[in-house]
Amino acid sequence: MQEPTKTTPVAVVTGANRGIGKAVAAQLARDGYRTVLAVRDPARGRAAARELPAQATVEQLDVADADSVARFARRLRDRYGRVDVLVNNAAVNYDTWQDPLGADLDLVRDTLDVNAIGAWRVSQALAPLMRRHSPGRRIVNVSSESGSLTDMHAATPAYAMSKAALNALTRLLAAQLAPDGILVNSVCPGWVATDMGGPTAPRTPAQGAASVLWAVRIPDDGPTGGFFRDGQPLPW
Repeated sequence: MQEPTKTTPVAVVTGANRGIGKAVAAQLARDGYRTVLAVRDPARGRAAARELPAQATVEQLDVADADSVARFARRLRDRYGRVDVLVNNAAVNYDTWQDPLGADLDLVRDTLDVNAIGAWRVSQALAPLMRRHSPGRRIVNVSSESGSLTDMHAATPAYAMSKAALNALTRLLAAQLAPDGILVNSVCPGWVATDMGGPTAPRTPAQGAASVLWAVRIPDDGPTGGFFRDGQPLPW
């Protein structure tokens, strides 16, 4: 594998050993990014990376563990000295079996800790490495229309709450990072045939990844603090 240089753009994709994350990582590697698959299980990450271009590498990361996030950020700082793109994709618990009044609140807490606060932890840790470089710096939060307050129902309460919180994080980060030229957007990939979405979903991982890649590739004068699917705005 070619050794990274300090001028090679670096992309980080959390939860990248399968599904949408893997598809996003594959395309970013093809686009020339030194792409970091940030995964809880390095063995699964390495298995995924073997199917990707040589620019892909694997780092252990548990977004729900503050120490793990801190170690991850130090490794990226020491090895690359920069991060240009962060895709917060890691997510758990599409809780179709629950309703709001009967929900297991411990599961809700765990879901929030990964899907929303986990993305917050990683963004905090990597922002110093993103602020050093320009242009083309992006944070893309992989959200869901389940988190839209406009269209929210009683289904998947833990997941829906976590994605609504992730959308709020998008707004907060976009406002703070705008002076640094870092664009921050939420993206709904649609209903995708992954382990979480199930085999009957109408979209492939590559089709779901296309919305995420759109948010990575928008020009520097493009939108920030928005919520999109297929490049089109969604209601909050």
